Amino acid sequence: MPPVRFHEPVGRGGIHPSGRREDGKGRELRVSDRAAINAGPDGGAGQATLLFGVGATKAGTSWLYRFLASHPECHLRTIKELHFYDTLDRDNLDFQSKQFLTKHAALLARREQVPAGDPRRRYLRRQIADLEAYLPVLEAGDEGGYLSYLSDGRGQKGLVADVTPAYSLLSPERLKSMASLAPVTRFVYLMRDPVSRLWSHVRMMANRAAKAGKTLADHAARIFDNALSGKALHVTDRGDYVGALDRLDAALDPKALFLGFYEELFSEQAIARLCAFLGLAPVEARFDKRVHEGVKIEMTADQRARAAAYLRPQYDYVLARMGRLPAKWEANYAGV
Repeated sequence: MPPVRFHEPVGRGGIHPSGRREDGKGRELRVSDRAAINAGPDGGAGQATLLFGVGATKAGTSWLYRFLASHPECHLRTIKELHFYDTLDRDNLDFQSKQFLTKHAALLARREQVPAGDPRRRYLRRQIADLEAYLPVLEAGDEGGYLSYLSDGRGQKGLVADVTPAYSLLSPERLKSMASLAPVTRFVYLMRDPVSRLWSHVRMMANRAAKAGKTLADHAARIFDNALSGKALHVTDRGDYVGALDRLDAALDPKALFLGFYEELFSEQAIARLCAFLGLAPVEARFDKRVHEGVKIEMTADQRARAAAYLRPQYDYVLARMGRLPAKWEANYAGV
């Protein structure tokens, strides 16, 4: 199938000034629009838990997605980050559709390089099919279609999810609306040592921007300086725990929000707590496999000290909120 092409959408779903939700044609969403989440596999009364993984970026969300996707009680599509609500609210369909179309082309090319009969080819076919099914949903901006997409094929499984860290930047009004989409809706927000998270994000951006004539360290230094001078808000905003938690607190019932530390995620105790929160049976997780670790670029002592000073408010806030900090956090916090 050739890459899907978009036309200019007639309308985009959103939140009406009155607070009601609308679909892509300006119509108020009805209860029936949420049937895919509320109804059981046979159209009966069974209900799926709806989970939003909202961040933070570079704080273990890819590992979380892989864990949930492999859990026998969960149904996740092969696209980790759907970017439905940030595309809706920021009206940046052109940008996001180009991102997905680029991914679609890359998947098609990769499939041709994998021999027939290789299990990876079967998974690539699933990814391509999922992406082709999702693109029209994103284009329409229809919340009912989005929920149907999440639930399509879930069978008897009791949890569906969208793990998009960008959702932590959404308004309280949007987050509150998302929380009301299903009888049981849950949010997971993971936090990583602020200095480590920032540097991981910087390394990722440096790797993407790499060009001949400059080393990755040169790119990283430039992006790092821009971040600390306020010229790279896309980096620092993703690690703004103060802002994210203020918005989540304003929108959600505290019982609907799971807060965890990246540094403590890879343990049986943390997974048991997460599964209990989501109503899932605890299962064995692979703690030896890290996802998207990124390129290795060492942070200089000066960069570490500057980052720790810049991020001091994040440490202070999380300490006050959680009552403690993991050991890795304490080491950078003490260096301020």
